[in-house]
Amino acid sequence: MDAAELRATQAPIKERYKSDPKSALITLKARGSIDNEGIACKVETGRALAVAGLHPATGGSGLELCSGDMLLEALVACAGVTLKSVATAIEVPLTSGHVSAEGDLDFRGTLGVDKETPVGFESIRLRFDVETDAPQDKLDLLLKLTERYCVVYQTIKNGPKVSVEIKRV
Repeated sequence: MDAAELRATQAPIKERYKSDPKSALITLKARGSIDNEGIACKVETGRALAVAGLHPATGGSGLELCSGDMLLEALVACAGVTLKSVATAIEVPLTSGHVSAEGDLDFRGTLGVDKETPVGFESIRLRFDVETDAPQDKLDLLLKLTERYCVVYQTIKNGPKVSVEIKRV
């Protein structure tokens, strides 16, 4: 897809969202079921069933997916798609590219070993390695717009309102 095709595809969508802002509000959903046999959660991905479990640093076997890894994978996926979309829109030719994310966790918080240690990622680093002959100012714009429009990045960076409840069924 080139810039013209992308604009043509997105133009009617953007117009609908401008004329009817409520049509742009979409609720994404995820569902999972708690495994009765092990400490795991089976997540429906829409394509396959992903089984998440404890990270080996918290006593897991390493056979199941770690939800922390899944968060980083979601960031990489979203950032990669956003980067490619923006590159297409602003006509930055990419010969190849790789996206990586890494995050630092102190598992003392998760395991309750030290009540002062925060639970969750202390820092996350997202990196793009791209092969292109585009000038640096275009790469700077590409990064700026990718940051601006990447849903997962912005969600992590800005921390949305989150609510939690438990119901007996």
